[in-house]
Amino acid sequence: QVQLVESGGGLVQAGGSLRLSCAASGRTFSNYAMAWFRQAPENQREFVAGISRSGGNTINADSVKGRFTIKRDNAKSTVFLEMNSLKAEDTAVYYCAAAYTPDINQRAPTTSIPYPYWGQGTQVTVST
Repeated sequence: QVQLVESGGGLVQAGGSLRLSCAASGRTFSNYAMAWFRQAPENQREFVAGISRSGGNTINADSVKGRFTIKRDNAKSTVFLEMNSLKAEDTAVYYCAAAYTPDINQRAPTTSIPYPYWGQGTQVTVST
């Protein structure tokens, strides 16, 4: 089992920044590709950003390109989501997720089904 705990959410004005963290425990963190998803009220959960086991292969959803950056620190078993130029439409509960991939440089999956491990979520609210 992999346990994931997100932190760093909160209320921020449009144009502002937040940094989300997700601390992992239970298994070898570097064996897992990591991703952030989000879910707004009455919306389906959507992919935001993903990062390979090595950290060298990242992918962002089109809606956050140029604004969000995903990073990981394998020594600290933590994945981060740096969010800049926040917009009202970024308001959602943000979840981190972990999925085993055999290749350390393999791109993280961009759909939710391959991820067996999820955190409890952290609320991000962007005010206008």
